[in-house]
Amino acid sequence: MTDVLKEKRKSDNKFYLTTPIYYPSDKLHIGHSYTTVAADCIARYQRSLGKDVMFLTGMDEHGQKIQETAEAAGLEPQEYVDNMAVGIKDLWKLMNISYDKFIRTTDDYHEKAVQEVFKKLYDQGDIYKGEYQGWYCTSCESFWTESQLAEGGVCPDCSGPVYLTKEESYFFKLSKYGDKVLELYKNQPDFLKPDRSKNEMIHFIEEGLEDLAVTRTSFNWGIPVPFDPDHVIYVWVDALVNYISALGYPDDVDGNFEKYWPANIHLVGKEIVRFHCIIWPALLMALGIELPERVFAHGWLLLNDSKMSKSKGNIVDPVLLCERYGVDAIRYFLLREVSFGSDGNFSNEALVERINSDLANDLGNLLSRSTAMVNKYFDGVLPNERVETEFDKDLAAVANKAITDSRNYLDQMQFSHALEAIWDLVKRSNKYIDETTPWILAKSEDESAKLANVLGNLLEALRITGILLAPFMPDTSDAILASLGKESDINIDLEFSEFVTESKVETTKPLFPRLELDKEMEWLDKINSEQKEKAKARQEKLAKVRNKNADVEAKTKTKAEIKFNDFEKLELLVATVKDCQAVPETDRLLQFKLETSNGEIRDVISGLAEHYKPEDLIGKQVVLLANLEPRKIKGVVSQGMILSAENKDGSLSLLTTDKEVESGAEIG
Repeated sequence: MTDVLKEKRKSDNKFYLTTPIYYPSDKLHIGHSYTTVAADCIARYQRSLGKDVMFLTGMDEHGQKIQETAEAAGLEPQEYVDNMAVGIKDLWKLMNISYDKFIRTTDDYHEKAVQEVFKKLYDQGDIYKGEYQGWYCTSCESFWTESQLAEGGVCPDCSGPVYLTKEESYFFKLSKYGDKVLELYKNQPDFLKPDRSKNEMIHFIEEGLEDLAVTRTSFNWGIPVPFDPDHVIYVWVDALVNYISALGYPDDVDGNFEKYWPANIHLVGKEIVRFHCIIWPALLMALGIELPERVFAHGWLLLNDSKMSKSKGNIVDPVLLCERYGVDAIRYFLLREVSFGSDGNFSNEALVERINSDLANDLGNLLSRSTAMVNKYFDGVLPNERVETEFDKDLAAVANKAITDSRNYLDQMQFSHALEAIWDLVKRSNKYIDETTPWILAKSEDESAKLANVLGNLLEALRITGILLAPFMPDTSDAILASLGKESDINIDLEFSEFVTESKVETTKPLFPRLELDKEMEWLDKINSEQKEKAKARQEKLAKVRNKNADVEAKTKTKAEIKFNDFEKLELLVATVKDCQAVPETDRLLQFKLETSNGEIRDVISGLAEHYKPEDLIGKQVVLLANLEPRKIKGVVSQGMILSAENKDGSLSLLTTDKEVESGAEIG
């Protein structure tokens, strides 16, 4: 970032913060909430500093995955995403997310902006037409080369299956900008944090960037290329443009775009760093637009050491958690339990223990005990006469340190450390009660001024705690300050001072009642089990849709009239089944070892498990389409297709020979 830009940002006092725009799932899990709660904390903190904040979130609504998911739900894609938008907005309202703008990639203004961006890049030669062949992950909407696939030939991001695709496509000259992105990392070392993510991106670029396929023709749920409507624009180009289209680019560059861009922070999960820190900077460079100041890649919330995933069924429903434990308890847990930027485990035990220990025992008891004593001993109004104790200075020092440390940590987005600094004050205040023994001071009228001082210091510590908690736990902050007779405060010059009761201090019930661990574990286990069953049912529906679409595509192709020259391109061989095994973790797939000519053995995956037992197929001769392009399925490259006939009842019958012939014999 240039010095001129830095000065501009200091003077205009603006702060632009974004979260990823979320895939419109029928079940957002607690991991999605983790990102958005963190962003909300940043936004609230920046507002407390007097900044003019623009906090953007929204929905990423295009792509093959959404088209298939909508079909599995029996809905048109637009109807599906419209329904999901209501649910996501309701979730953010429940979790007290104070976003300023909610963008949907089906919004007219966004689609128009994406088309204009695409055309500009095409006109200036940064996009060209070609043909893509490579591995594609539908779940992540990601293209991969053979060398980039993870062990087992799966997607390196989600560990899901990939398939070999070949289609006409437009390409963005990503390779042209590799050195420029590396230079960005060198000249702007804070552009991508944490450093671990930056080092991964540097390694990715240094291995060699290939040009990026930026259109698809195999489905139509997306933004069409304005001058070639058979192509829809790649979802990750579509989605990234939201950060500037939401501000009015390109039609209103003198409005919010001029006011808020470049973004101060793009907050993203580590699995989408490549899109935000290689593709996005390259697109902005090509467009001649200033780059964002920082991208911060946080880690994953893991469940049983595995990334939460709807397809795995190991999701945790934030709505159910908030309804049972309260929104602020969940916000606190998300921001306290894990060091932001690292992976961390979500466990039911940890959640209950945090609520009991930190919220019920420490904070809740401090507030209820302190306000109860003020009412019991002074009828809710402290006298002005005060006498100090030997413990006051240390309490004040801890309070002022909590103010400084928590704000410094918030500047670095180290939420867990900021809360730890605040809890140092909470714990010190509880210790202060034990040290000063106000219940003993209350027995003597001569100690009334000292008692008033002790209780005043406790209320002052609570006032500071309430203000510091506002970005993290806004409802709890309001409740603490209201019980003290104080309005919500965003005092930048906060410091420990003498507490004056402006109105009667209210006795409060415990903010966070203690939980019975065994009872809560039983409930949480029951909820998790139910969610796994629902996830399994959703995945089965989606699998049927994908299989049906593949079958329809195949049948459509066979119905089209072809020339004899086209038929001659097919290499049909007789192959002998040497071995056959069920593919693990699937119900439909079998893995064949087929012998063709000269003893050559091929691996072929076929969906015949519902129709044949593997052991019954060994030794049979089948018809193999041998020159079909390979496709990676469950980590195995399937080298051809075994031909079968489908009966009216849906059962399959293998095509074979009426007598034994040599393996590899040609059919034609």
